[in-house]
Amino acid sequence: MAAPRRDTRGIVDAPGLFTRVRFRRRTPAEPLRPYVEHYWLIDWDLSEPYATHVVPHPCVNLVFQRYADRPGFGEVAGVGLELFEQKLAGRGRVCGVQFRPGGFRPFTPERPATDWTDRRLPLAAAFGPTDAAAAVLEPDGEDARVAALDAFLIPLLRAGPRTLAQAELAMGLADRIRTDRTIRRVADFARAEGLSVRALQRLFAGYVGVSPKWVLLRYRVHEALERAASGAEVDWAALAAELGYSDQAHLVRDVTATVGVPPTAYAR
Repeated sequence: MAAPRRDTRGIVDAPGLFTRVRFRRRTPAEPLRPYVEHYWLIDWDLSEPYATHVVPHPCVNLVFQRYADRPGFGEVAGVGLELFEQKLAGRGRVCGVQFRPGGFRPFTPERPATDWTDRRLPLAAAFGPTDAAAAVLEPDGEDARVAALDAFLIPLLRAGPRTLAQAELAMGLADRIRTDRTIRRVADFARAEGLSVRALQRLFAGYVGVSPKWVLLRYRVHEALERAASGAEVDWAALAAELGYSDQAHLVRDVTATVGVPPTAYAR
């Protein structure tokens, strides 16, 4: 069984968050692994409020959450276009499902991924009335919560062969953008994959929820923030070139637009 990834990409000030909450990632059941990146579980009991910030990945999340001042509930969180902030106070719990980019569509095959983009909607908007939030959030045992997530998701995987094939294509292409630093331009990438730019854009709209250019830029920003948070000295001009920017100024602009401060200030 492949272990969930261990990096903290997207989490702003991960060390600060991890000193305040208990954060874990867990692997889903076998039938879900092609589509689900991991489950993520957070519990906290705070004497003082804390605001956590995340630069969202290009993927859909299901978020089951319980805060001190409200009963548990579930949401569909589409790809977030802006920096996400969540205030934590008192005691609480979150059990999340992070789908792979393109991996949510097989669970809602009749709806394009753009239906969820930059929106947080009740779970019922995707799956109808359900008591899944209670089943997921109430168990004290971590294994029981993971089992409840598996039990909720497996029956929902109902897409036909064509949707599954297109989802697999979208997931594969998004993963290539994430891992292949030689990909610099969407037109060149589409040509290398035997697709027109328009076909690639339609595929990403329907299955990922954002454009391939947006995915490329977001993964560049994730990489830059990860380097900035590493504590090592960063040659920003060299990193800009490595990530495919024409110059350092463009990298600084994208990071600043995403988190509100330039990368050097973020590193401090």
